[in-house]
Amino acid sequence: MKPIDESARYQKRRRFMALGSVVIVAAVFGWLTYFLTKQFLVFNKSPEGFKAFVEGYGWKGRFVALGIQVLQVIVSLIPGEVVEVGIGYTFGAVEGTLLCMAGVAIASSLVFLLVKRLGIRLVELFISREKINELRFINSEKKLKRLIFILFFIPGTPKDLLTYFVGLTRIKLHEFLIISLIARIPSLVSSTIGGNLIQQESYWSAVLLFVITGIVSLLGMLAYNRIVNFRNGKKAEE
Repeated sequence: MKPIDESARYQKRRRFMALGSVVIVAAVFGWLTYFLTKQFLVFNKSPEGFKAFVEGYGWKGRFVALGIQVLQVIVSLIPGEVVEVGIGYTFGAVEGTLLCMAGVAIASSLVFLLVKRLGIRLVELFISREKINELRFINSEKKLKRLIFILFFIPGTPKDLLTYFVGLTRIKLHEFLIISLIARIPSLVSSTIGGNLIQQESYWSAVLLFVITGIVSLLGMLAYNRIVNFRNGKKAEE
């Protein structure tokens, strides 16, 4: 009876620790959401407001911008394009893109490792059970890396939420970072260039770029929905 009791106590401790971890993570993310909401009310009104907010920290402004990009990916509170445009406006297209990519890499690594540690309990804090079931086909894909590249390359897909789900698959962290960062480059570059064009007062060029990006994103969302529906239908047939 003793081994059984020990096993039961061990399982109970594991469940308690897992529940405690999820509660702590939820509390931290809740605070981050409050913090971001409060800060974005200050600088989200315009790229100029973002620049003034970041430059108010002097030489530490780059780390502030990097931190904002990291928090945006983790919390997924607002569209990433808003932050990326602000960073491009403040630091230019080249440096802005590098800062955005660094922020995405840090945040993606944190999310990926947390999901690997806490599993689906963490994912359910950000993704509904219906959406999780809709995306389960990804985990059984034979060509997983190719599919992840396509989903992160297509404009308009929920990349930050997909980052949470990818942690449930068999892909390794370094593979995911290489694939997702390369696939994200076009969308990051278009956003930071757009912000830089606004800073240079090339408003018509910026408008044209955002219109084209919007159209491509709309087409990308339609393509994403078709891919998901096709894969789910194929899996159901199998």
